[in-house]
Amino acid sequence: MPVTVEDLERAIRAAFPVSHLVIEDQSSGCGSSYAILLVSEVFEGKNTLARHRLINQALKQEISQLHAFSQKSFTPVQYAAHQAKSG
Repeated sequence: MPVTVEDLERAIRAAFPVSHLVIEDQSSGCGSSYAILLVSEVFEGKNTLARHRLINQALKQEISQLHAFSQKSFTPVQYAAHQAKSG
C-alpha cells in the first residue's frame, strides 16, 4: 500500500511541533517519492544532519516504503529569513 500525503502529515505532526509543513508528492500520485519542508522549534540549536536524523527516525516506517525522500528543515526564525530572501 503506497504512502500518502496524509500518512506523512499524520506521522510528522505526531512527532514534531509544526510551525509550517509542505509535503510534495513527486511521483505523479503513485506515492513512491516525496519531498517535505518542515519548520519546527525543535530544530533550534541542531545542525542539518541532526535534524535529518530526527525526521528519518520519526518517519522510519513511512520512508522504508518510499523510492525517494528529500527534506528541508528550518527553525521558525530561519524559515522567516528564507522566505524574506526568496521574495
